[in-house]
Amino acid sequence: MYQFTASSNDPSVSVMKSASESSLVPAAQSGGHGAYGELWGRHREMIFRIVQRIVKNREDAEDVLQDTWIKAFLNISAFDGRSAFSTWVTRIAINSALMKLRKRRWHMETSLDDHGDADPCRFPEIAESSPDPEEDCIRRERQFRARRAVQRLSPNLRKVIELRLSMDGSIEEIASITGISAAATKSRLLRARLALRKRLERL
Repeated sequence: MYQFTASSNDPSVSVMKSASESSLVPAAQSGGHGAYGELWGRHREMIFRIVQRIVKNREDAEDVLQDTWIKAFLNISAFDGRSAFSTWVTRIAINSALMKLRKRRWHMETSLDDHGDADPCRFPEIAESSPDPEEDCIRRERQFRARRAVQRLSPNLRKVIELRLSMDGSIEEIASITGISAAATKSRLLRARLALRKRLERL
């Protein structure tokens, strides 16, 4: 993945290395590629670990990381400083990772439709050697309906429940990533679960 970097012989490199984030952000917003590169370098590994926990494989995590780098670079002028830069760019990364998951699920569901049958019992990963194919089919159908129910939640509720399900993250971890309080995270998770329960009960 391409990144803006300064020459190792450039005296500004050592200055940027020791610069505070609060001074690097305005420089990056003014078009300082080196400043942006330094900001990204400080948070890249942390962001990669988070997105890999969400998407579950390195290749998709690399794709999300590149997408995040581009989005953050193109939109850094919109960063208003109300949160830390790391929080802002992590939110971009999480949104990109969750979008990657949704696309993956959409492709899987589309592959079912391509066979002329939207029957959730025909998920390709069902093993022929399953000891109880009927029970396996029922479980897959429940998962299919649960995913659809999650997709119909409001964005705020969908984000916290998707993070909870995909990362198995703690309340504190999800709160830190989303930039809301632990109490608000608990409240949104509860509301999301209640909404999901109602939707699934209707089914």
